Amino acid sequence: MWHLYLIRCNDGSLYTGITTDVQRRLTDHQNSRGARRLRGRGPLELVFSQQVGDRSLAQQVEWQIKRWSKTEKERLVRGETTLPT
Repeated sequence: MWHLYLIRCNDGSLYTGITTDVQRRLTDHQNSRGARRLRGRGPLELVFSQQVGDRSLAQQVEWQIKRWSKTEKERLVRGETTLPT
């Protein structure tokens, strides 16, 4: 099962990714073994995670979320909206 997740960086920005193991991936990011965009932006905080299905669907949802504005992503984090289907 694949998950979509959002991580808040110390500058308030939100990073969107997908993985099969959210906790392992967060640990990777915190130890600079993940996306280069997150290196030096800690502390990192997992603010959203949700199962999305298989890898193909996860990639499609990730692609859509990455095109959302920060305001839309913040609404998702607060639970005021849901992931696209």
